[in-house]
Amino acid sequence: MKKYLLLSKNKYLLVMLVFTLAGLMGGYLYYIFIGCTSNGCAITSNPYMSLLWGGLIGYLLFTIIFSLKKDKLNQ
Repeated sequence: MKKYLLLSKNKYLLVMLVFTLAGLMGGYLYYIFIGCTSNGCAITSNPYMSLLWGGLIGYLLFTIIFSLKKDKLNQ
């Protein structure tokens, strides 16, 4: 079985899901509080695009943090 940074596969997937969901919530909150009302902004004028980009940012933060931890453990 492949090791996932000292986490089991289920915990690794759960943490990835939590980061992605936090990004989705952040994207939606960004749409609600800061979003563009004139429909001139491609990302913030549509709640689905804000959710998509927020989830992507959450996932990317997850991969960056865990890759840094992996590099630190390998040294």
